[in-house]
Amino acid sequence: MFIKQISVFVENKAGRLAEITGLLERNNIDIRALSIADTRDFGILRLIVNDPDTAEKVLKDAGFTVSLTQVIAIGVNDEPGGLASAMKTLYENKISVEYMYAFISRTDKTAFVILRVEDNEKAIEVLKKFHIKVLTSEDLYTL
Repeated sequence: MFIKQISVFVENKAGRLAEITGLLERNNIDIRALSIADTRDFGILRLIVNDPDTAEKVLKDAGFTVSLTQVIAIGVNDEPGGLASAMKTLYENKISVEYMYAFISRTDKTAFVILRVEDNEKAIEVLKKFHIKVLTSEDLYTL
């Protein structure tokens, strides 16, 4: 149920994102979701891709600082309150969300949310108990 997320340390200078996305393109790696948080001098690019192990190798071989992190992904109804229900469930079960980012399905009314929490296993257990769809890596990689 864990999803491999690639995190890339990116200097804030022209062309860095083009270089990273170009490397992924040349290696037939498809980006499923992404988030970037930055400061004045650098950023952290977080990616969900169809082949995280190859992406990690390609980026490291090109000299980027890269790490793999286990995150979870959920599917919520793409309507007002869809995400609120999942967040309330986690809060009521004392599961802290460190960060998250989302994207919408092309084919149905589902929003997919990538979550980094303090305890993935507990979060998955709680979310399933409350009938919140927890996605597998295969679910995401084949979207």
